[in-house]
Amino acid sequence: MNKIVKKTTLAEGVKDFIVEAPVIARKCKAGQFVVVRLDETGERIPLTIVDSDPQAGTIRLIVPEVGKTTYAMGDLEAGDRILDVVGPLGKPTHIEKFGTVVCIGGGIGTAPVLPIATAMKKAGNRVISIIGARTKELMILETEMSRVADEQLITTDDGSYGMHGFVTDALQKLIDDGTEIDLCVAIGPVVMMRAVSNLTRTYGIPTVVSLNSIMIDGTGMCGGCRVTVGGKTKFVCVEGPEFDGHQVDFDLLMRRQQAYLPQEKEALDLYLAERKHRC
Repeated sequence: MNKIVKKTTLAEGVKDFIVEAPVIARKCKAGQFVVVRLDETGERIPLTIVDSDPQAGTIRLIVPEVGKTTYAMGDLEAGDRILDVVGPLGKPTHIEKFGTVVCIGGGIGTAPVLPIATAMKKAGNRVISIIGARTKELMILETEMSRVADEQLITTDDGSYGMHGFVTDALQKLIDDGTEIDLCVAIGPVVMMRAVSNLTRTYGIPTVVSLNSIMIDGTGMCGGCRVTVGGKTKFVCVEGPEFDGHQVDFDLLMRRQQAYLPQEKEALDLYLAERKHRC
């Protein structure tokens, strides 16, 4: 079992955990993730490794409360234990000196972008950060991203902070201003990654996205995470999670993500009702 060392709240419905996982902390690289199971009857969910401390033997997990399991994890406190934390899983991000790398995080997607931006900077790249959220209150990791980035642009859907608009508007501004972009890394909601990929395709800018498909075992056995990339079936857990954004069938990915929405809503409603009863 893995002990929660520390828990904080980053924004409404977004919890930040430091969890004991010595082996994972020593081996993980940017772009990799773990599969978490809270208890013996719990489902398995993938969570990006945002940071690690090999000396302390801990990893950092940022969890948005969107379904039963993430709400249940959000209810845990420092000192509580998680039954299973399996990893590191997935292929690490390909890191090299590309030149100018634009790292885009949409909403909770800023969490997996942070370790990638950090690694890109260490490799000698000029890093431009674009982070977006619906409102100022939902913006996360702004300070940590600014420490890594040579330049940072912020957008909010409602205009309450930074540029009024979407991350694609900030990216378009960079392009219009003549910024030479050698690579774009975009992580966030599927519609955001699709919009970024459509924009960069127009200008021939190589683009990497990290896919958040439904995942169960994390070892390529169940097939639940399958996506179509370049007309071929890929398994996100072992062949990803990162792929060429210009080759991803985003429409199919979105349809697959919606396959269990009724069951997910029912499970969450039951959990919230039980939690209210306990209180």
